[in-house]
Amino acid sequence: MNHDQLLNPKSLPHSPEKATLEGKNKFLGLWFFLGGETVLFASLFGTFIALRNSTAGGPSSEELFGLELVFIMTVLLLTSSLTSVYAMYHMRNHDFKKMQLWLGITGLLGLSFLGLEIYEFTHYITEYGFTFRSSAFGSAFYTLVGFHGGHVTFGIAWLIVIMIRNARRGLNLYNAPKFNTFSLYWHYIDVVWVFVFTVVYLMGKVG
Repeated sequence: MNHDQLLNPKSLPHSPEKATLEGKNKFLGLWFFLGGETVLFASLFGTFIALRNSTAGGPSSEELFGLELVFIMTVLLLTSSLTSVYAMYHMRNHDFKKMQLWLGITGLLGLSFLGLEIYEFTHYITEYGFTFRSSAFGSAFYTLVGFHGGHVTFGIAWLIVIMIRNARRGLNLYNAPKFNTFSLYWHYIDVVWVFVFTVVYLMGKVG
């Protein structure tokens, strides 16, 4: 690896995230990881669909879900996917400060999403007594939606770490693949949320 490419952004190639063998391996490894995650999510979706009517006399999805809040959560998460695209655009144009800015906005939108999800869970528990143990439907719901929320939490923690560790280093061939793999991971959890919104909330509301 050329030392100048570590220190001088002008010497970086247009796609620094894939300019090295390590960067290409990170890209490939992430897709293998996401393949395994897809199998896990598919299992959780299948379980939820099978159990969504097993309420044991407790509240049903039609009674619980309010689409207004979930719609706001969806807008926040999808917007964060767009801001991560802007971040990667600036990375490929070697503008480290603007990349960090848009990644920071991505993190704030993700935190807002998590805050609303925590509020949603708290509302179900306090207003309806709907908990993980209420019914098979409750167990399936909190497992699926909570598992996705856990991925969002991990993504935000990952983002904070790479932003802090590289704040003074600038952009180089070593950290560009790290930012890129985070962005791809973030897009993945956004896509999964679209399925959660459709299968859990929309299908649940219409019965």
